[in-house]
Amino acid sequence: MSSSVSRKRIRKDPATRRAEIVGTAAAIALAEGLECITLRRIAEELEVRPGLISHYFPAADDLVAEAFGSAATGELDALVPAGRPGETPTLRLARFLARTTGDAYDTMSRLWINARHLSRYRPELRERVVGQEAAWRGRLGALVQEGVDAGEFRPAYVSVAVVQILVVLDGLGAHANTGTAEHPAAVSGMAAATAENALGLPAGTLAAPAEGAVPAVRNAPDEGSAPASARTTAASTDAFTVTSGPRSASGAAPAARTEPSEPLEPSESSAP
Repeated sequence: MSSSVSRKRIRKDPATRRAEIVGTAAAIALAEGLECITLRRIAEELEVRPGLISHYFPAADDLVAEAFGSAATGELDALVPAGRPGETPTLRLARFLARTTGDAYDTMSRLWINARHLSRYRPELRERVVGQEAAWRGRLGALVQEGVDAGEFRPAYVSVAVVQILVVLDGLGAHANTGTAEHPAAVSGMAAATAENALGLPAGTLAAPAEGAVPAVRNAPDEGSAPASARTTAASTDAFTVTSGPRSASGAAPAARTEPSEPLEPSESSAP
């Protein structure tokens, strides 16, 4: 019986082929949802046999988890990139917050909603969601700590400030399926206002900066004037946990997994 998939294809090294499969699955997840990822669908998109996809991902759930992880890591790297020479933590945080509005961010918020829901039933995806939550807290926490070390931020507890910011962003992102374009400025700016309060910054410090601009960093208030909510939310950084919101949910990061070495791609004759 003839196949609709051409037998003539270019052999690729395992790492390249795997990245191609994951990238295709991530694109489908962002455009249509994680439920639309199947081994056959990816094979059709790449014009290869389904057996080739199952060679790298024997179960569709493994590919779903990998696709979400790839998309979420890309989002984090784009929103909180490494600092450039001369950039202050305040500028980096202001730019991060400025990037958390618009169509691209709403698309990722929809994917987070989708992944959080499906993770109730798919252990592989749940593990990846927990890992991405930890990555978000770690990346933003490192940025806040840089601001503390530079004397720009004065949070009562770094971990509390990080979760306060992420909880607000998650709450706003929950509206992604119905649209956020109509949010008034007072709503879309809630994350920046929350960050300013949590970090002891004057109002307006984290307003969206123009490219190249450096937000003014005024003297932070005394320790006694730190926000009461931040001081009383936790007795210590280590004791604090929270369970709401896809990017802010608590939980220890899963142990780092060692990926098995990539097998050689099967020959065309061995593909089903």
